[in-house]
Amino acid sequence: MRRYGKNPDEDDVRVRPNRKGNRPRTNIRPKHEDASEGLVLTVDRGRLTVLIDDRKVTAMKARELGRKSAVVGDRVAVVGDLSGAKDTLARIVRVEPRTSTLRRTADDDDPYERVVVANADQLAIVTALADPEPRPRLIDRCLVAAYDAGLDPLLVLTKSDLAPADTLLASYGALGVPYLVTNRDELADGSAADQVRERLAGRMTAFVGHSGVGKTTLVNALVPDRRRATGHVNAHTGRGRHTTTSALALPLPDDSGWVIDTPGVRSFGLHHVDPARVVLAFPDLVPGTDGCPRACSHDEPDCALDGWVAEGHADPARLYSLRRLLATRERREGD
Repeated sequence: MRRYGKNPDEDDVRVRPNRKGNRPRTNIRPKHEDASEGLVLTVDRGRLTVLIDDRKVTAMKARELGRKSAVVGDRVAVVGDLSGAKDTLARIVRVEPRTSTLRRTADDDDPYERVVVANADQLAIVTALADPEPRPRLIDRCLVAAYDAGLDPLLVLTKSDLAPADTLLASYGALGVPYLVTNRDELADGSAADQVRERLAGRMTAFVGHSGVGKTTLVNALVPDRRRATGHVNAHTGRGRHTTTSALALPLPDDSGWVIDTPGVRSFGLHHVDPARVVLAFPDLVPGTDGCPRACSHDEPDCALDGWVAEGHADPARLYSLRRLLATRERREGD
């Protein structure tokens, strides 16, 4: 039996009341076409500081984003109170597509990926030559993560007044990784910051390294008006103390680029890394992979790269370096 007429109007239709008193659910999401674009500078306990034009706005993630999170370096769309005034809160309603994503896992057997920074195009791997001692395996892991994410690596060696850099640099010669060597006197007189700043011009560079290597000290020299706390190296353990607890994006003077200071890391898991992506950072070896078996690890008896190098198409040192980097996925940093 037809309950309503052929052309019922709104008064003819009985609407069942919503017991919860809230609006009915819908799959239609607002487009927020009037949202303003901003850059995420830092994230702290669910609150994000976003730079919109020349204002710093505190925002939180909108519920409609679901489990998708925003990290430092993300370009986001923001609505709400964008004045940046105290005690105001805006909403991040959209995370724009990323040009790059630097990831790591806690351990090699941990499937959960942690995004370190987004949209960086250069990774500065900061390592002290002494106090604390350099950790080549951690450097290797950071290089693998950089190649996997499509970032250009830059090796920054500090405290050269305490130990020479020759031995460490020799092991990375075949990789062709650009490098800078600094000492404490150069940090004090500003010359170290000047030479590093030249490498950062026009780029967004993420700084990584374990605690105590002078990473934040260098960042403070690069951006002197935004000094962050620094720590010291424990004389008994040889380890630095964590002073940077969250990543922070800082503009270089004269808007010549961006630096992202990240907390010190003690491990850099590579569970997420695909060897096929790492080998792309070795263009002289890529053609030799055409004859490799499917899912080749590039370090097995049937790998076609051995024959490719034996025929003189590439330097054997390059293949050794590639395999050394790929092997870091199976070794701990301290090994």
